[in-house]
Amino acid sequence: MIFENSLNQIKPFLRFLMVGIINTITGLSIMFILMNIFQQSYWVSTFIGNSSGALLSYILNRSFTFESTVPVRKGVPRFLLIILACYFLAFGTADILAGWTIMQSTLGTVISSEKELAVLIGTALYTVTNFLGQKYFVFSR
Repeated sequence: MIFENSLNQIKPFLRFLMVGIINTITGLSIMFILMNIFQQSYWVSTFIGNSSGALLSYILNRSFTFESTVPVRKGVPRFLLIILACYFLAFGTADILAGWTIMQSTLGTVISSEKELAVLIGTALYTVTNFLGQKYFVFSR
């Protein structure tokens, strides 16, 4: 019984990670393609990439991760609010952090530009804040 309860609490997190992997790969691929192939700006690339990942995220998290019965009319506005808040918080912070020379010198051999580093930092921050917002605000019962 205790094991089953523990497993039931872990399930949504594991599902969120699986969905997160799928939408992160989708979003990051779009971001890097837009930045490096189509020469779009950091903000255009991250916004379009994140929006694509967010759409996929809403669909999969509502039905698969949280098995939510929250009405779409209520869930979508909350989801958009969380996505936008997390986006600006995470990628704005990441843009500043990536500019610090100490971070660039440490990771400079692996990452070719400050903006690419910002994308990776922003993605990590976004993932954590987004999970918390979706779990406790968007899809909570």
